[in-house]
Amino acid sequence: MLDRIIRALSTPKPLPLPEPDEKLALGALMVRMARSDRHYELLEIQRIDLLLMRLYKLGPIEAARMRALCEKLEHAAPGTEHFGHVIRETVSLEARVSALEALWEVVLSDGTTRPEELKALDAAREAMGLSPVDSAAARARAQDL
Repeated sequence: MLDRIIRALSTPKPLPLPEPDEKLALGALMVRMARSDRHYELLEIQRIDLLLMRLYKLGPIEAARMRALCEKLEHAAPGTEHFGHVIRETVSLEARVSALEALWEVVLSDGTTRPEELKALDAAREAMGLSPVDSAAARARAQDL
């Protein structure tokens, strides 16, 4: 019993998570899309890493580290709206449409589109201030990749 108390008191507390900027917000949204159907698959993880590499000019290790941080942020965040608002308030319309396209790439990456994923994606779209027409165009571009 005393050992457990000593270990609990001596265990370092985890560092607080950073406040997400537009890059971390998009990464967290990608993770949220992948997890929305309760099946966080390797194909989705790989797609997120590839997107982070492509969008932010990262190497594979940096992208994996960023995804890991985004996973923690996604887990700790109260709702999709928070990340969408960060993106809406900090980037251009064109960048928001590109972000929506990245979310579609994640949703489509495992070959199965479930209602939960579509619901999460629609919430992100609304929070980013984009229209259903923007979403349809982003989906079409994501499918062409």
